[in-house]
Formats: sequence, C-alpha cells, structure tokens
Amino acid sequence: MGRYELVRPSLSKRIIQRIFGKKFAPKLQELQIAKKFKLAIANLVAISFVAGYAMVTVIDPYGGALNSAYAYNSTYSNTGEEDQIYGFTAQQKISFKRGGWSIVTGDEAAAIYVANAATPETGTIKEFAYELVLSLSWGRDQYSCLVALWERESNWRWDALNKNSGAYGIPQSLPGRKMAEMGADWVTNPETQVRWGVNYIKNRYGAPCGAMAHSNKFNWY
Repeated sequence: MGRYELVRPSLSKRIIQRIFGKKFAPKLQELQIAKKFKLAIANLVAISFVAGYAMVTVIDPYGGALNSAYAYNSTYSNTGEEDQIYGFTAQQKISFKRGGWSIVTGDEAAAIYVANAATPETGTIKEFAYELVLSLSWGRDQYSCLVALWERESNWRWDALNKNSGAYGIPQSLPGRKMAEMGADWVTNPETQVRWGVNYIKNRYGAPCGAMAHSNKFNWY
C-alpha cells in the first residue's frame, strides 16, 4: 500500500504563488526574491534605528550614552537668588559669587584677611583713632584694618621716619609736611597725624580696609 505525505509550502512560497500564480512561482523562487526582500527589510530597520539614536543624541545630549563628558552646565538655581557663577583661572584659583556676595581664595583671600583688633586702652592714641572711625560710621572691621595697616607702617609711633623715602609719622605721610593741613603741630602731635591719615584714607580708598587691601597687594597705600 502506498504512503502519501502532505507537504505545506512555506509562507513566502504561498505569497508568490498567490500573487504570480503557480505557473511562474518556481521561476521566481529561483531568483530568491523572498530572501532579498527579507534582507532589504532588515537593512531598513537597522538604518532607522541608527538614525533615530543619532537624532536623540543631537536633540538631548544627556539622553545618549555617547554625549561628551564635558557637556556640563555649571549654572544652577533653585531659589530666587542669583545663579551661581564659577570662574577658573590658569592658576586654578576659584572665585564664587551668589546673591550679591563674593568669596575668593588663594592670594586674594590672604590679602584681605585682617584679624579683629583688641579694644583700645583708655587715653591712648588708638582710642582716639577708634572714636574717629566710629564718628565716620565705620564699623569695628574698619578699625581693625586701620590698626593693622599703621602697625605695619610705623608701629603707631608719632616720630617714625623712613630714611629711604622720607615718609613720616603714624600714617607715614609722604612727605610729612602734608599733615600740616590738619595742624601746625603735625611733627609732634599724634592726634593731628591720625586725623590727617584717616581723612587721606577716606578720600583715596573710601575706608581703611580698602587701603589695607591696596597695601597688601602693592606694599604702599
């Protein structure tokens, strides 16, 4: 007795037979149209995937794994204050600004730091200077700058004389006779010298800490 086997054509063969008929199907199968069609579809899918990924990376660089590690925005704000600003110099010094306040590091910070001066003793020339500072509505910080500045210049000696430049007195006026604006006794009266020195600082630097910062940077004020 004979044995029969039912063989079902593949999907691609059935599609070709339905479109072109059974007569032309074998010839078309020899051309491997189905295989070439599958390859073309695979290539199209691959190209679409690559193009889509490239577009995502361009539009949103933070969403792609290939975006540059240096693509970082340092501007940040989650409050009503000003944005943070970071500045870098070749010497790797850092400045920081936020909300109207400025902070510096390195040499600039060292140049403006002044320790708080002690409360002056009663009847001393430093007490006279302290009262003069307060009368100008300057704070204790400005007095501290004044003390540090004149300790460096003359150690608060009314007869201090720089033999090289000729600067004289507590504020080291150059020349010393400039202090005659405040009184004829400028040579021996420390109060006259202090009045002149404070007035000079006020007109030229605005306040003692401004003069101190300038002196720290240029070694004169």
